[in-house]
Amino acid sequence: MAEDENVKPQDDTATDGSGVDNLRLLENIDVNLTVEVGSTQIKIRDLLRLNEGSVIELDRLAGEPLDILVNNMIIA
Repeated sequence: MAEDENVKPQDDTATDGSGVDNLRLLENIDVNLTVEVGSTQIKIRDLLRLNEGSVIELDRLAGEPLDILVNNMIIA
């Protein structure tokens, strides 16, 4: 496949600081951050019986990686 001569690769090593300036534009944007340990389905009656110290069995084992979501999109 021939490379288009009019398309030039973006230079990520710009020394004018424009990359840093672009990042600064994003610094004050609020996002929703969620860290998901695991999930399960339970009946409402069981939910109502939960109290401090209750143990809930999740779909992951202890030590498994967590999901980190930003605005409901998994990023890690």
